[in-house]
Amino acid sequence: MSSIPSSAPSSADDGRRRRSERSREAVVDALLSLYEEGDLQPGAVRIAERAGLSERSVFRHFDDLEELASAAIERHTARVAPLFLAPSAEGDRQDRVDALVEQRLAIHDRVRMVARAGVILAESSTTVAAALDRRREVLAAQAVDQFAEELGGLDGAERSELEQALALAVSFEAVAYLRSATGVTREVARGVLVRTVDALLASALVPTEA
Repeated sequence: MSSIPSSAPSSADDGRRRRSERSREAVVDALLSLYEEGDLQPGAVRIAERAGLSERSVFRHFDDLEELASAAIERHTARVAPLFLAPSAEGDRQDRVDALVEQRLAIHDRVRMVARAGVILAESSTTVAAALDRRREVLAAQAVDQFAEELGGLDGAERSELEQALALAVSFEAVAYLRSATGVTREVARGVLVRTVDALLASALVPTEA
């Protein structure tokens, strides 16, 4: 009597699948490590060398470098997701300003190099461009929510203008300008951001003359 072949995957199949998954993860991690070192557009050979694999292995897992870059940015986004949680809204106005500014500085500290790569990739990838747009929307909404009390007395164009000004003042791009373009220290950047937000909020509390 002949035996019926089992449809369950063999241990050899499981082993190959695990090796393939590890290889794919190694390629993604290699690209992220290169991004974080400032190599924002590495070639396949460089990525393969960093991953300890052959160039062929890179394209066994990804159709092209754009697909790989999208996967790397998606992985990085998941890793840093806790940084994008809303800052503490407890305490007085100054406490809330300090919490928001510290959150934005922490985000920049952690994601600045990968974010630069994302901006480059967004020019050709609608997926990455959409992810960056969502990030901007989340951060802008947080800035508005953080000061709902101060904004509560405003309406119409005045409120809309102040909301946009607050979102801009503590945007990732504004922090990147301070830290990367001008090269000021973290503490100087903190002072500039706090002063800017304080001034914007103070303007909302000053009654306009008739």
